[in-house]
Order: sequence, then C-alpha cells, then structure tokens
Amino acid sequence: MATILITGANRGLGLEFARQYANDGWRVIATCRNQEKATELAAIAGVEIHALDVTDFNAVAKLADEISPTPIDVLLNNAGIYGPYDYTLEGIDYKIWQDVLRTNTMAPLCVSQCFAPLVAKSEKKCIATLSSKMGSMTDNTSGGSYIYRSSKAALNAVMKSLANDLKPLGVAVVSLHPGWVRTDMGGANGLIGAPESVRGLREVISKTNLKTSGGFYDYNGAEIGW
Repeated sequence: MATILITGANRGLGLEFARQYANDGWRVIATCRNQEKATELAAIAGVEIHALDVTDFNAVAKLADEISPTPIDVLLNNAGIYGPYDYTLEGIDYKIWQDVLRTNTMAPLCVSQCFAPLVAKSEKKCIATLSSKMGSMTDNTSGGSYIYRSSKAALNAVMKSLANDLKPLGVAVVSLHPGWVRTDMGGANGLIGAPESVRGLREVISKTNLKTSGGFYDYNGAEIGW
C-alpha cells in the first residue's frame, strides 16, 4: 500500500487530497494544527490524523521520529497562508511578512528535510509542494501582493535547490500551481473546484520522476516559467 503524508489537510485542497487518495486505497497520514476541529478530515475512513503546526520545527522533527520507519511515497507540502489582502505599498506589515515566509517558505523545507529519509525508503520517492503562479517572475504583470508573491517565489527557489540535493537519494521534487481554486484562500470567484484541481495535480505527481525533478507545473501539467 502506497503512503502519502499531507500537511494542512483539514480544509480546502489538503482535505480534497486526503479524500481522493484515501478513496483510491492509499494510506493517508494527514496533519493539521487543530485536530479537534478537523471534523471533515476525521470523517474520511482510514485517514490517520496528527496535530502539527508546521511552523513549530521541533514538532515537525518529533513527528518524523514518531512515524519512522514508515516509508512515505509522496510527501505533500500543502499547508500555507496568504497573509493580508488589503494592504498597499505604503502599508506593509513586516511582522506579518515574516510569519508568511516562515509558513510558506521555511516550513516546507523543514518538513522536507525531516521526512526526506522516509521518502527515500519508499517506492515512489516524491516530494510535492503546493506553490502558486503568483510566485512566478515571468507571470507577474500586475504587481502588488508583495508578501504572498515573495513567499512563493522563495519557496520555488528552495524546492529547486532541494531537487538537486536529494537527487542522489533518488527523491524527485516538484512545485505545483493548483489553479485559481474555489477554497477559503482562493475565494468564491475561483475558476475551478478543488476536486478538479486535485485530480490534475495527482496526475502531475504520478508522473514526477528524476527527469522532471525541480520543475514547476500547473494542475494541467503545463510547465510554468520562473
């Protein structure tokens, strides 16, 4: 039985990933900050839930020790935050910016570092991270969104380096853009629903290998410019 570990699995895309992988017979290890409030996640048969704040790096390392020596076929870095929406260039909150960077950029690397030995023991050997096209320099024609954009651009750089560093272990790393999805973060005006996005992302993950490692792809499998 293949195993996936999903961070931030209590809602949105993380919840849909847990649902789809569980329905397809995978062992799903799901994490969320508040286990008591994760009622929809708990309702998915067979899902193993662990309380985890990914910004608590000691807790991340502890969970990796607890799960060891279980091989993790796919490690999915899904947990993330947007930060404030309604700020201007003159009104940036630098403390919040630090918090977003810690969650969106530093935490996925910490999770990947701690769980990489378990991923390397698996058959699939894949680390997939939810990024965003908003982190693409090429795609940025509208400006603004300094906090979120920078956190995802930095995340892409981190994952590109990680792909190089983990190649000797046979571990492939991929950054993913889910599309504009109708979730709490994406809002009601999103262009696609979570089920469609996740089905596409799962297809991209299934095809990820050492040849495509270090790439940045959308849910349709199209490569995104940095």
